[in-house]
Amino acid sequence: MISEEQKLFFEQEGYLVFENLISKSDVDYYSNMYNSFLDNSIDASRYRSDLSGGDEKKEKITQIMVPSKLVPELLQKPIHQKSLEIAKILMGDDIELDFDMLINKAPNTNTITPWHQDAAYWIDMPDKRAASCWVAIDHAYRENGCMWYTPKSHLSPILPHVQIGNKGALKCEGTEENSVFIELQPGSCVFHQGGTLHYSRGNSTDNNRRALITNFRPKAMIDLERAQGVDHTGEREVKN
Repeated sequence: MISEEQKLFFEQEGYLVFENLISKSDVDYYSNMYNSFLDNSIDASRYRSDLSGGDEKKEKITQIMVPSKLVPELLQKPIHQKSLEIAKILMGDDIELDFDMLINKAPNTNTITPWHQDAAYWIDMPDKRAASCWVAIDHAYRENGCMWYTPKSHLSPILPHVQIGNKGALKCEGTEENSVFIELQPGSCVFHQGGTLHYSRGNSTDNNRRALITNFRPKAMIDLERAQGVDHTGEREVKN
């Protein structure tokens, strides 16, 4: 499933593209499920926020944490199962699912997700192995907010971060000039490390840009998090 060359690329560059993680019929399942979250048919209000940090009634960047807590069947579906299998190959057999989330950029909102490193959200842990799998539910491209990554940025210390707006996303300094953009077809994905610097442009199109993200780390580190009360469902703040 993953070659040694791909594994080395992930270790050295901090990200890895994997095409066609799931089938078209699977994409249809996730698309329908996703819409049930967005239109509140599935009530995720306790885990839902707007990453733009705005005070407007219309969400620009909808984030729904731990959707599998509300729809447990997700844990047995292809995205969770296949991304875990790949994460174990990339980082080791002790890797497990830490948490999952949905992030949607609403049509014509044109609001960036600022440059950041995921590790800035987390407590500092002795074993820093961590990866996120970002799965495109819609075609992701520059105009609607595909991901940009700064290669090798995970090899340096975590940058200083600040929070935007009203409990919005964290941000740090970054630039497209030394970064790469990753356009994905529905059902394809990109893995990135916890320290990999990334961002996305705003959505200037007439359609949603939906993504489902699974996040992985060693089981011992997940246990350490939970012992300290961290379950990725609460307030966002700089931990490092």
